[in-house]
Amino acid sequence: MGNCIIRTGRQEDAESLLEISSSVITEGNYFISTAEEFDKESIQQQREIIQGIISNEKETLIVAEVNQTVIGSIEFRSNRLKRMSHTGSISMSIMEPYRGMGIGTLLLKALLDWAENHPHIEKVSLGVFSTNHRAIALYKRMGFIEEGRKVREFKINEDTYVDDVLMYRFV
Repeated sequence: MGNCIIRTGRQEDAESLLEISSSVITEGNYFISTAEEFDKESIQQQREIIQGIISNEKETLIVAEVNQTVIGSIEFRSNRLKRMSHTGSISMSIMEPYRGMGIGTLLLKALLDWAENHPHIEKVSLGVFSTNHRAIALYKRMGFIEEGRKVREFKINEDTYVDDVLMYRFV
């Protein structure tokens, strides 16, 4: 996508990131939390979360910006335990109108470039709904491997369950 800028997230992105989270959660297809459970943090709380990520050398927040509007993000959160400090997990969100345009690929590539150049990060992990076929295909294209499933981990409604697909990539 030609007019998409991929950059490190900043505290000034707090409001946009909250809007993205709220929008994606409201869709009900990709997040564990439901719209009813989503307790939208204040912009100040979101800024503090962003600052915590920025100030931790083992974590990062990367955003996608189109026409000076943040429309997606990916973050890497490290594990604080010493024996797992070489690992971390990612989460990614993209506003619905911008999906299918390659923005997820750009965000994931930027994150993996960061991780590959980080002296302490060796493994990037994630969990994804088994019904999120587009995301799973992207992760596989980018070298992620399924390492397991938590079967029927999420109960969507009375009769519908979704597996949590656990994926990883060594960097």
